Amino acid sequence: MNRPDRKNAVDGPMAAQLRDAFLEFESDESQKVAILWGAGGTFCAGADLTAVSDPARVHELHPEGGGTGPMGPSRLVLSKPLIAAISGYAVAGGLELSLLADLRICEEDSVFGVFCRRWGVPLIDGGTVRLPRIVGQGRALDMILTGRPVDAPEALAFGLANRVVPVGQSLQAAKELAHQLSAFPQLCMLADRASAYRSFDLPLAEALRAEGVAGNPIVIAEGVRGAAAFAAGAGRHGRFENNPNSNEETEP
Repeated sequence: MNRPDRKNAVDGPMAAQLRDAFLEFESDESQKVAILWGAGGTFCAGADLTAVSDPARVHELHPEGGGTGPMGPSRLVLSKPLIAAISGYAVAGGLELSLLADLRICEEDSVFGVFCRRWGVPLIDGGTVRLPRIVGQGRALDMILTGRPVDAPEALAFGLANRVVPVGQSLQAAKELAHQLSAFPQLCMLADRASAYRSFDLPLAEALRAEGVAGNPIVIAEGVRGAAAFAAGAGRHGRFENNPNSNEETEP
């Protein structure tokens, strides 16, 4: 996101560009992991309220709740990992964009929050859906009802942030993590990722069965070779550069 003069607040054109970029990532089999970050020291301050305040734009909202999310890609369901590299503020719609990611790496000065609470703008880009799933209902309601700021240490304790890094290091840390993820056997990783998300919508017994249905074929496709390589000494001590299912190398 590159509107640093507006704290990367998202207007209509930027929302469309973001959505197009994610759709391109989703359809490109050569791209295994995406990183979302904001230029200029701020992840995203949410929707551009100067644009939202235009009465002429009211018709863009769908009363039945359908259509594209105002922030752009927020209503997409991705099949591949997304990492958010967060510096500064990730608030309101910016918080919602960060929740689209599987993993959030934030800098020590990062601040999360439902700051749109004070302006009467609701969460309509997945915030009320994804936030409780990530941090739990009680913590989500604390953030949603109060609109208070949540700093990096508290976000890490919540599970909202997965890593906290020094100021200015989130993008590099995200790149290193993306490199690591892209080096793993992909069928296995993507199946486990999909199963983790799918389990939210299924009863326990059905979720366990679905995990097996999705995973058993991958044991044959990737797991047997991987287990044989492990038995031969590859992959020990966190070293994956000899991964039989990957043509890429990663540092140990």
